Amino acid sequence: MGPQRVLVVDDEPGIRKVLRAYLEREGFLVDEASDGTSALTFFEHGPGAATVAATPVAVLLDIGLPDLDGLEVLRRLRAAGDVYVLLVTARAEEVDRLVGLGLGADDYVTKPFSPREVVARVRAVLRRPRLPADEPAVLAFDGLTVDEQRREVVRDGAQVRLSALEFDLLLLLARHPRQVFSRRQVLEQVWGPGHVGDERVVDVHVRSLRHRLGDDADDPRYIGTVRGVGYRFLGGAS
Repeated sequence: MGPQRVLVVDDEPGIRKVLRAYLEREGFLVDEASDGTSALTFFEHGPGAATVAATPVAVLLDIGLPDLDGLEVLRRLRAAGDVYVLLVTARAEEVDRLVGLGLGADDYVTKPFSPREVVARVRAVLRRPRLPADEPAVLAFDGLTVDEQRREVVRDGAQVRLSALEFDLLLLLARHPRQVFSRRQVLEQVWGPGHVGDERVVDVHVRSLRHRLGDDADDPRYIGTVRGVGYRFLGGAS
């Protein structure tokens, strides 16, 4: 597989320059956009040609953009596909709120940030494990199906749109019904080994996943909480 492409979306040229340098040093191809409109246009046309090779595998997306804000750009990207999106926010306290909105970002980076940490976060989302070939392609439970190959989830006959991270989180739990996963185990298997960050990020993503599945934390149908430990999938195979 050739070099992977990352799109950096930020209205500050200095930030784009630094991130480009660090990402290219790690072997990524890097494209830049200074506003939300340019970022969306890039996905329609690519860097000069609408080719599969030109499609980014990940987007570093600043929230505070001068035209469309980053959240609106994220909504439109999610409506079009499941590219990995890492939101960049200027305030740490925003992260919990943003995840709670269920916008579907795969990770969150807070300014000021270490460029090395940003590269590590990009690598982490790109190396999330997928099901081995000998695993069932479709997992079926009470009212819920998880199609690994198509990366689709259907609940009670209606399709549920998840971010790439939310899908991987659900897939991990659904593959092992009743098994309890600690937050650290979830981070290592979904975010990737060596993930740098607070384990509580697992909690906010579980809340977002539950919201999308219409699951009630107090009376869960699919994802149960094991207090002081972590989470487990409750659905029995149909």
